[in-house]
Amino acid sequence: MQITKTIDDGKLTFAVSGRLDTNTAPQLEAELSLDGVREVAFDFAGLEYISSAGLRVLLTAKKATLAAGQDMSVVNANETVRGVFEITGCGEMFGLV
Repeated sequence: MQITKTIDDGKLTFAVSGRLDTNTAPQLEAELSLDGVREVAFDFAGLEYISSAGLRVLLTAKKATLAAGQDMSVVNANETVRGVFEITGCGEMFGLV
């Protein structure tokens, strides 16, 4: 998995490619410093697969952003990744349905 972080006008974007699974989820979790931003986006254009471990990281980030009054979004998810969100019931929470 590769993660590219960019900050633009208070918006922190994580472009994630590869597989977000049990082996790689801790890497994304370690990158999640949300201080000083007003919005967080996860760009999954290059993401091939997400497991429950990856979803857990996103749920943790969602909880943190809500508590801090920040916005969070997931964008550019392919059909396979969207399917995981829908099957788990997380699609609406992340605006994918």
